[in-house]
Amino acid sequence: MTKNVLVTGGTGFLGLQIILQLLQQGYQVRTTLRSLDKQEQVRATLTANGVQNLDKLSFVVADLTKDADWPAAMQDMDYVLSVAAPVFAYAHSNEANLMQPAIDGTLRILKAAQSAGVKRVVMTANFGGVGFSNHDKNTVTTEKDWTDPAEPGLSLYEKSKLLAEQAAWQFVQDPKNHLELITINPVAILGPALSAHVSGSFGLINNLLNGSMKRLPNIPLNIVDVRDVAALHIRAMTNPKAAGQRFIASADGQITMPQMAALIRSKYPELAPKIPTKTMPDWLINIGALFNQRAKEGRLMLNMNRHVSNAKAKEILNWQPVGSIETTILATLASMAKFGLV
Repeated sequence: MTKNVLVTGGTGFLGLQIILQLLQQGYQVRTTLRSLDKQEQVRATLTANGVQNLDKLSFVVADLTKDADWPAAMQDMDYVLSVAAPVFAYAHSNEANLMQPAIDGTLRILKAAQSAGVKRVVMTANFGGVGFSNHDKNTVTTEKDWTDPAEPGLSLYEKSKLLAEQAAWQFVQDPKNHLELITINPVAILGPALSAHVSGSFGLINNLLNGSMKRLPNIPLNIVDVRDVAALHIRAMTNPKAAGQRFIASADGQITMPQMAALIRSKYPELAPKIPTKTMPDWLINIGALFNQRAKEGRLMLNMNRHVSNAKAKEILNWQPVGSIETTILATLASMAKFGLV
């Protein structure tokens, strides 16, 4: 029997990739948009990427800040993949304007899913909810770890995702609630884009190329291919052992920003003149953190443990990332060139 899946945020970088994979696997998919004006754009993007069974895709208007449309969106759904988050200009907002809407949007999804008799919700959380408070680089960060909401240097975006995930787990742990919840906690999502609507993580690459950085901080990063994150959502959706679990989505290993710059220079020599060659000393970031929020966030990224385990997803879900860090970065650059973003 064909299963019905609701994907929130059908125009997003990850949402589109999830929809593509669901349709390729024969699911009946409904996706939420803030306006139906975007449905033809979504159809055109999927067609351009080889999807033929668009008769299995439908659209519904729903807004994470409003209750009204969610009962209709959830009707007859077996599973919900909660991918979308409230859209805000994080750089220009204060904490009070961000935290509660993120929490409310998450709870709105869960309450509507439970009322509609949905079996399971897979929620796109964030690695910011897992590993930003582990500063012991002799350990391995796993799904058992939680970031402290009061962690100095934690960005408003990371904090909003953390609090939203905590609220979600608190909701399903109430004995009167019967909904199964799984959270996927991806690190920086890069990789091939289906359209010009890309991940915020593309800023990691863009900052190397746009002249905004004169020196490269020696910050290590974890990266994951968007195709692998989508596949992990779908595996978690159907695997009975996944219920009630968190899963880190990350490619194996880590890469520093200078190493990333060196990789781009070697594979795209025409971009080399744009890329800084000098490294910023750690002490400069630490001093800047005393006075500047961006430097404070940089200090946290510099000092946190980046030995991240993806073993749980491999063992329970038989998930194996197809994208290495290097191939994912190069696929990102190819997409940026294709859509005129570089």
